[in-house]
Order: sequence, then structure tokens, then C-alpha cells
Amino acid sequence: MKKITALLASILLFTSTVSYAHNIQLNTDLPNVIVSQKGELIIKNQDISYQPWQASQLKGKVRVLQHIAGRSAVKEKNLPLMEAIKKQKFNSELYQTTNIINSDDAIFGTGAFVVSSVKEAKVQNPYSQVVLDEKGMVKNTWHLKEKESLIIVLDRNGKVKFVQEGKLSSEQIQQIIRLIQSLIKK
Repeated sequence: MKKITALLASILLFTSTVSYAHNIQLNTDLPNVIVSQKGELIIKNQDISYQPWQASQLKGKVRVLQHIAGRSAVKEKNLPLMEAIKKQKFNSELYQTTNIINSDDAIFGTGAFVVSSVKEAKVQNPYSQVVLDEKGMVKNTWHLKEKESLIIVLDRNGKVKFVQEGKLSSEQIQQIIRLIQSLIKK
């Protein structure tokens, strides 16, 4: 009985550790993931459609990738970073923001509001890449926390240069802005 209890305790400890630690490493590519259900929002002739999206497509521009649970409180956590980025008016030929919204991690009954909000965000920011992840594929593949946000900075080759889950400090926001500026100059 003691062996079974010890084994179960070890398994629980291991699985709880794994489920709360993302698998994104600095100076590497993101683990590839494909979002085929919904996916990237595309505006064409004032209509919004969807196309499959995958992380391996994130090369060619410096990017800030924001992954957020489909909850307004989570979206607000890193709004100061998004505002700071807008103020910089980065050249859209060299820089792009990618927003992945995990509508699978929305408050029950708010799914339609999340989809509406995502569409509105795409219309307001047509140069940003917006991805709607209905099945939580990105969260699951990257081992992200539930009800949380993630910020990643990628260089033009798609290599991770910054990664942080949760709310950013003022210092981290300034660090990201300086990092983007230096990566654009390279």
C-alpha cells in the first residue's frame, strides 16, 4: 500500500509540474501547432473568413505574439504592452503583432461574445494577425496555464527572444519595446 501511495504521489507531482510549465525555450523555434478549427481571421471585401494557422508560419517579421484566454480580465493584463507597441508605430513590413485567442478557455456561455470581440479586434487592427483557437490547441501544445496570458517576442527567423506568462511589469514592457527596436534594425 505504501508503494502505491508513493507512486501515486510521484505521478501527481510530475503531472502537476508539467501542466504548469510552458515548453517554450529562448533562441529556438516555437513548438509547431496547427489551428485548423476557425484559425486566422482574414478580412476580404469587408467580410471575415478563417483559414488554418500554424506556428511555423511566423517567420519573416519581428513579432510579438500574445496568447490569451478568452476572458476580458486576461486580455486586460497586458493591454499596457499593446498600447506601448501602438505608440511606436512600427513599420508593418518589418513588424507584426500576432494575437491568439483561446475561446476554449472562456467563461461558460460567453463564447459568442468572445468571437464577436475577436472579429472587432481584427477590423480595428487589420495589420495584426488574429487567430481564434476554439479547441485550445495552442494552449495544450505549448503547455500554457489556464485563464492566463503569454507574451513572446520572435525575431525574423522565428526564434524566441522573450517569453513570459502572466502580467508584465513596466520594466518588462520597456525591455520588450527595446528588444523589438533592436531586432527590427538587424
